[in-house]
Amino acid sequence: MIEPSGENFPSQNEPHLTPELAIANLQSPDLSLRYYAAWWLGKFRVNRADAVDALIAALKDEADRTELGGYPLRRNAARALGKLGDVKAVPNLIESLECSDFYVREAAAQSLEMLRDRTAAPALIKMLDGGVAEAVQVPGLPHLTQPYEAVLEALGAINSTEAIPLIEPFLEHPVPRVQCAAARAMYQLTQNPIYGERLVEMLATGDLKLRRVVLGDLGAIGYLAAAEAIAQAKVENSFKLIALKGLLEHQLTDELEKLAVSDDAIRVMNLMDSLL
Repeated sequence: MIEPSGENFPSQNEPHLTPELAIANLQSPDLSLRYYAAWWLGKFRVNRADAVDALIAALKDEADRTELGGYPLRRNAARALGKLGDVKAVPNLIESLECSDFYVREAAAQSLEMLRDRTAAPALIKMLDGGVAEAVQVPGLPHLTQPYEAVLEALGAINSTEAIPLIEPFLEHPVPRVQCAAARAMYQLTQNPIYGERLVEMLATGDLKLRRVVLGDLGAIGYLAAAEAIAQAKVENSFKLIALKGLLEHQLTDELEKLAVSDDAIRVMNLMDSLL
C-alpha cells in the first residue's frame, strides 16, 4: 500500500459545513469528519483565530494514523495553515518538519513557503543535511528521504541566501523535478538569469508532467524572459495561462508605484489573449 501525497477532495455527497461546524468537527470522534474539516478550512480559507488554533492543535493529532504510520489529519492541517496565511502557525509548522510522516513534512514545508517567514530557514536548511548524496529514494516507497522539492522552493521563497551553497549542488540531482526546484530557488535568491534559462531548457526537453512543473516554476519566479517559451510550450493552454498570469503578477507588482503598464506587461497580456 502506497500513501498518496496529494489532497483527497471530498465528493458532492459530503455534508455542508460552516466555519463553526468545521472547527468543532476537528474534535469529533469521527476521524473522517476531522480530516474533511481540516481540508475544508483550508479550501475556503477560513482565516479566523479559532480556526488557526484548532488546526495547530491538529498538527499533534495521534488518533488519525494509517497502517504505514502516516498522519492524514496532520497533513491536511499543515496544508490548511499555509492557505490561511497566519504566521502564528510558523513555530508549529517548523516542528512538523521533524514528523516521521514524509507527507506531513512536505505539507509543512509547502506551507512555510506560503507564509514567507524567515525564521523557518534554519529548520529547512537542516533538512538538506548530507546534500545530494543523502537525497535518495526510500526503499519500497515512492519518495526521497526528504521532501526536497518543497524544501528548496521554500528556501527560495523566504529569501534564505545563506542556503545558496547548499542548494546549488541540487541542480545536478538525478531527479529532474528536484533540479527544477533548485533552479527555481537559485533564481529567486540570486536573480541570475542562468537559472531561469535552465528552466526554459527543461521546458523544451522534459516529458509532459515535467513541462507542467516547469511552467509552474517559471510563473512562480516571474521569469519574464520565458514568456514566449511558455506560450509555445507543448502543454495544455490552461497551464500556460497560469504561468503567464504569474509573470504578469510579478510585472504589475513591480510597476504599481509607477501607475503605468509597461510594454513587457502588455506583451504578456497579448500572449495570454492568444491562448484564449
